[in-house]
Amino acid sequence: MGDRHTWTAVPATAQRARSVLATAWSCAVTAEGGREEFIGVHTVAEDGRVLLHLPDDSMLTTAAICAPRGEPSAVLEFADVAPVPVRNRIRARLWMAGWFAPEEGHLTFSPTRIVLRDSGGAVVVDRDEYAHAEPDPLATAEARLLTHLADAHPDAVERLTRLVEPDSLHGAVRVQPLAVDRHALTLRIERSRGHGDVRLPFHRPADDLGQLTERMHILLAQASAGTCPRALQRQRTDGDG
Repeated sequence: MGDRHTWTAVPATAQRARSVLATAWSCAVTAEGGREEFIGVHTVAEDGRVLLHLPDDSMLTTAAICAPRGEPSAVLEFADVAPVPVRNRIRARLWMAGWFAPEEGHLTFSPTRIVLRDSGGAVVVDRDEYAHAEPDPLATAEARLLTHLADAHPDAVERLTRLVEPDSLHGAVRVQPLAVDRHALTLRIERSRGHGDVRLPFHRPADDLGQLTERMHILLAQASAGTCPRALQRQRTDGDG
């Protein structure tokens, strides 16, 4: 079953790409020497270049040093993983093709092509827009915020479902917070077969944690003024036996 969505602002594709880079904890690198996977080795320069601090025995380090021009080509892959356990936990994948250059203590990767793929399909990210974009202001705090919401306030998550179209909740077996950005909170609605996502927009963008707290309080107040969706009422009754 498809989910009904009302329009709401979403982060620009370039900003989403920068957010994935800012929060990803691992990356895979495919180069002439093969494919290697690394954890906690990358940082991102202000202009979007990726800096890799690799172990000395890495094949990629050797390839960069031994390359005729000192600039081997490679493809970097990053996964955007939902912090709360849900079905299909990978929310997006980011691929970057480009060149490595060895510098003191690290390798610098300059992207020439950037592709972001999510549930809506793959999109080529404009390089200039990427270079000038910044991560979503809530990106680095998102994991802590969502896990706290799911673990400590499941009642609040259930209350927020009152803001969801009833058709989207038909057959729901579980609802979890999937993502949050400056524009909206996204819920994942899981059913016995399949799932769908619904964005709950804030009345205005949140640029820091203080503003996000205020936006969430308003969403909860709006939800409290509604009624419990019949779909969840029926599912909860069935689950109680």
